Parts: sequence; structure tokens; C-alpha cells
Amino acid sequence: MDKIRNFCIIAHIDHGKSTLADRLLETTQTVTGKELQEQVLDNMDLERERGITIKSHAIQMNYTHNGEPYVLNLIDTPGHVDFSYEVSRSIAACEGALLIVDAAQGIQAQTISNLYMALEHDLEIIPIVNKVDLPSAMPEEVEDQIIDLLGCKREEIIRASGKTGIGVENILSAIVERIPAPKGDPDAPLQCLIFDSVFNPFRGIIAYFKVVNGSIKKGDHVKFIATGKEYDADEIGVLRLDMEPRKEVRTGDVGYIISGIKTSKEVKVGDTITHIVGGAKEAIAGFEEVKPMVFAGLYPIESEDFENLRASLEKLQLNDASLTFQPESSAALGFGFRCGFLGLLHMEIIQERLDREFNMNVITTVPNVSYKVYDKKGNCIEVHNPAGLPEPTHIDHIEEPYIRASIITNTAYIGPIMTLCLGKRGQLVKQEYISGDRIEIFFDLPLGEIVIDFYDKLKSISKGYASFDYHISEFRPSKLVKLDILLNGESVDALSTLTHVDNSVPFGRRMCEKLKELIPRQQFDIAIQAAIGAKVIARETIKAVRKDVTAKCYGGDVSRKRKLLEKQKEGKKRMKQIGTVEVPQKAFLAVLKLD
Repeated sequence: MDKIRNFCIIAHIDHGKSTLADRLLETTQTVTGKELQEQVLDNMDLERERGITIKSHAIQMNYTHNGEPYVLNLIDTPGHVDFSYEVSRSIAACEGALLIVDAAQGIQAQTISNLYMALEHDLEIIPIVNKVDLPSAMPEEVEDQIIDLLGCKREEIIRASGKTGIGVENILSAIVERIPAPKGDPDAPLQCLIFDSVFNPFRGIIAYFKVVNGSIKKGDHVKFIATGKEYDADEIGVLRLDMEPRKEVRTGDVGYIISGIKTSKEVKVGDTITHIVGGAKEAIAGFEEVKPMVFAGLYPIESEDFENLRASLEKLQLNDASLTFQPESSAALGFGFRCGFLGLLHMEIIQERLDREFNMNVITTVPNVSYKVYDKKGNCIEVHNPAGLPEPTHIDHIEEPYIRASIITNTAYIGPIMTLCLGKRGQLVKQEYISGDRIEIFFDLPLGEIVIDFYDKLKSISKGYASFDYHISEFRPSKLVKLDILLNGESVDALSTLTHVDNSVPFGRRMCEKLKELIPRQQFDIAIQAAIGAKVIARETIKAVRKDVTAKCYGGDVSRKRKLLEKQKEGKKRMKQIGTVEVPQKAFLAVLKLD
């Protein structure tokens, strides 16, 4: 057991985690020949196209240090704030972490938040300055930042380059020398922590686990403590580039179990596996439930695909435990699901994965957050969807969630960032200089204001420099109103939003203008209105497509023309009574990109 090292890699997005992981795999000859491609561990097409890591991946390497063989279990983690739950699960399965900082960009917000997560779990941190071969690298300054943050010695920081392979040997030696071996009792009752799972159409559900105490053998009778279900371990093994079956997986090791589980509800991330006979009584502590930040409705385009969508979401949830969903229905779109996401990128990725992996085409409604609505009697209900809002006469007040945002930026961009945050109804809490010309600004912002396009705007006004991290702080009372969009007097519930009183009129106006461009013209006039309750605040009209019925009148009395036009007008009126307006999917998405 003292020859095992479990470690993960944490860093901000695009600081070179996956490339450095490639070099580690290459140096330890885990991956050779034709398997060696860039970003070996990013095995989803989506990850390669976007150049980001979405899933954390576990892989085992063998390494000889001073003549002694060691087993290294590496878990590569995502860097984007929307996938921080993946990171927290990886950290729970490790004893050490490589903290990677880009030599050209320095420490950024997500680096700090992941670092705090690792320190809470008492991991041994190995700081690494990556990309030192870049012409714009400033290794000295970045090392100063790391020393300020971690309080480590300068000689503990390793300089490396994932591209050229500088410093990879030093990293491997540091992993063996500095990271402690897993603590656990090989003779205690079996306890395995499940940190991930995947769905395989032929083998059922495969759970990935770390053995905390005891050991598990092929053919053992095991049970999952949280669900109470019992299984036989048909196949167990370790995770190399592919799964490698073994007879036994011992304390401290990371492996997988296949036991023919068919339904996804039976595997929960953070659950504990133990033996049925003489097993452990209690589960391993330390996994919190994930809190979704953004809610949106997902509806199948064909209503008969509803059950397929449910099955697809369940399979996706196995692989991405931070997705939550429950059924809901809408007058405009039929039956679908209310899904909770960790952020907008997460929502986009889920939509894309549904399309690619399960061939499901879905319509997404406007993302929103959950509000607490208090009625006149003092009862509180949680509302995730503007359609679920009670009558305005019954509402006493509405509270909305606020976040504490930390933005790290270059001092040159303080002005525009302040303007952006104040425009989103933010309140400045404090600012702290980190080092030289880098500053951390703390804001209290309503979560509803930042869900849609805040992050993109922040990146564009700071030329990509500012980095952003947040956590939910509290609920505060707020003057919110429900903005309805009416097409020919019919409300389209999928387009209704909750918005602040001050923003409602300009927002309603912009929405009507946008919809006028996107909804195709019909044979009759379409009135698009934005309304708050019974009060209409904006209106646009899409003119009817008209045939020139007077073309055949060439001369004669004007009453002949008038007669034809009156006849046409009657027809249009009849058509309007029975006609329906189809809202294209583009219109739902355009609302997100209004500015």
C-alpha cells in the first residue's frame, strides 16, 4: 500500500492540465505508439473540439523511483467553474494535488477556489509553473504569487512545460516523495467510495471507486449502503487507458466494478460499497449534494420522445452527477423536464451531449434561477419557473438569491468591470490588491442577473484577463415582476421571465423587437406584446403576407377595388381566429443573447 500514490491535477481553464497529463503518461510509458495523441484523457469529441475538459478521468501509471516500483493513480479534472463538482469528487478520492499555474497568465480565480477545496480535504499540494517555454512567460513573478498564496518555499515550486516535457521527471519524483501513501486499514471491513459512473449499453452501469478500507475480490457479494441494493462483483479491475480486469483491488487503489446494474437510480456518486457479510455499518462521510444554480426547461421537439428524453437524461446523469431534473409541463411546449445546471456552459454542453450521444433534439426555455415567494399569510414557496408564480394580489414579497462574486483582474480594467457589475444591480463589497497590478474585487450580485451573459461580457471587456468565481450567499427581498410575452393575445409561457421592475420596460421592448425579426410572417397580422399583469408595456406588429387582389381591376369604379379589399379583410379576420403562431427554436435562444 505504501507504494500507491493517488493525486489529481487542479488548475484554471486552459493552463495546460491535459497536456501535462499527456507527458506524465508518456514518460511512464502508460500510453505508447499509436495511442499517443494530444489530450489522451479527453475522450469526448466535444472536449477535443472546444479544447476544454468536461469530465474528470482516472488512469493508472507505473513508475520506478530509485529502483522501487510505484503505482500512481492520476485523476485529470476540468478547470471551468461550471464543472467544479467534478473537481470536488476527484479531490475526495486523492491524497495529493498538482496545482498548475500558467507562467504567462498567473493565478486566476478558479485556481484559488479549487485550491481551497483541496486544502479543506488536507491534500498535499505540489505547485507547478507550466508553459515556461513561452516567450511571454514570467516564471519569477508567478512564483512570487504562488508563494504569497500557499506560503511555500521557492525551491518547492517546479518549473515545467507540458509541450516540451521540461520538468516532467521532477514532477514524478515529487509525487512519489511528497504525496503521502493512502491511509486505510487493509484488514478492516470493506469501504469503497464511488466517485464516478458510466453507462455501457452492453455491460450495464460501471461504477468507479476508491478502496478506503479492506479489499474487494472478483465474485464478492457486495451492497451499496445508500440504496441498500445487493450485487455480485462480476468483474473488478483497475483503470489503465482501457479497463483492465484484476482478481482483487486492495486498500488505497482506484478501480471499477461491473455488476450488471441496469437502472441508473441504483448508483449514486458518493455512495459506499461494502460486503454483505461482515461489511462496514456506516458510509464514508464527505460528499455534499450539488446545488444547481441555473434552471431551464428541456422539451422534446416531438411529444412522443418524452420517455426517450427521460432515459437519455438518466444515462447522462450517471456520467454527470451535477445535472438534476424533474418533469414539468408547459402549455406551449407540452411535457418536458425542469433541469438544474451549474451554469450556462454546463447547460450548453448537456444540450450538445443529448444531441450527439443520444440523438435527442430538444427545445430549451429561457434559463432562470429559483426564487422564494412569500404570500400574505407568511407562507413561503420556491418558484423555479415564472409560470409557477401565484397571482400578484396574493404575493407579499419575493426574495431572490444573491451571490458573492470574486473577480480577479488587471488594474487596467477596473472601470469597465465596475460599470458592468453596477449595471447588473451589484454592490461593491471590497477590493484587495494581490500583487503588483492584479486586484481582486468582491461584489454582491443577484444570481438572476448573471446567469445569462455576464461571464461572456466580463471576458470581452477585460480582453479575456478577468477571471470570475462565485458562491451563493443569501436570499434578499427584491422588486420583481413577471414579464409575459403575448402573441395575438395568447401568452407564450416558455418566453415569460421574472425580471426587476427597473429593467422590465427596456427588456420587454427589446424582446418584442427581436421576436419581430425571428417569427416568420403569416397570412394574418401578428401582434407581439410584452405585458406585466394586464398592462401592456411594448408592442410590435408583424404585417400579414398579402396577395394583391386588386391586380385584375384595371380601371372602372373605385368601389370595385374596395369590394375586393373588404372581402380579403374578412378572410384575414377569419384566419386570425383559427390561425396559430409557431415560435421557432431560434426565438427561444435569441432571448438569451438579447444584448
